[in-house]
Amino acid sequence: MTTNCIKTYPLSLLTTLAIIILSVMPFPEIKMAQDIPLADKWVHFVMYGGLSLVVWFEMVRSENKSGIKKAAMQLLLWGLVMPALLGGVLEFVQEYLTTTRSGDVWDFIADAIGAVLGTILGLGVRMMVKKRK
Repeated sequence: MTTNCIKTYPLSLLTTLAIIILSVMPFPEIKMAQDIPLADKWVHFVMYGGLSLVVWFEMVRSENKSGIKKAAMQLLLWGLVMPALLGGVLEFVQEYLTTTRSGDVWDFIADAIGAVLGTILGLGVRMMVKKRK
C-alpha cells in the first residue's frame, strides 16, 4: 500500500513534505515582502492551491492509468479536505509547538481558499480529460 501510494502520488507527497518543512522552520523577515499587501496570505493561498491542484492532477492521472473511476467523495476528501485540514493543523503546530512561528486563523482561511480554488481547477481538468475519452 505504502509503495503504491509513493509511486502513484510522488508529487503530492513531495509538495506536502515541502509545505510541512516550510511551515515549521524559522524564517527571517523579508523586507521586500513587507511592501506587498497581504504577502503572507498570498503565499498560503498559492501553497495550498498548488497542493490541491497537484493532488487532483495525480488522482486524475492514476484514474486514467488504472481505468478505475474514483468516487466523488474520495476525490473531494483528498483534493480539498486534506489540504485545508493540513493548513489548519500546521497553524496549530506553529502557534503551540514552535517558538519561532505563530498560528493565524487568516492564514488558515487563505489555505482553505487556495484548496477550494485548486479543487475547482482540478475538477475542470478532470471534466476535460473525461470529455476527451
